[in-house]
Amino acid sequence: MKRIIEDVLAAEEKVDAILKQAREKASEIRRSAENQISEEMNEAKQKAREIVQTTVEDAKKEAERISAEKLEDADRQKDVLFNDKKDAINDLVGKICNIILTTEFGTQNSEHRMQAPDS
Repeated sequence: MKRIIEDVLAAEEKVDAILKQAREKASEIRRSAENQISEEMNEAKQKAREIVQTTVEDAKKEAERISAEKLEDADRQKDVLFNDKKDAINDLVGKICNIILTTEFGTQNSEHRMQAPDS
């Protein structure tokens, strides 16, 4: 009977040792898996940052291109509009100049007429 008890106790000690090793191995596997997951997450975050940065840079370039294109279109439209109205604008400027000159000349003449001659 003593022998059976000793065998049972020895078996329990072996089982405890095996369980301890299994727990240690499981902890090691868990730590390794957590480290691997952490590394993969960091790599994924870095790739995501790179993708976002590239996308933002591409969007900025596209916005700048569109902006430049729109400015060129506006300049072309301005030039076309100005060229289409160039003769009318020049004619209008000429008329305004004539009005100003006529008004100034007329004002100067009336001032001379209002002054009594010294003779």
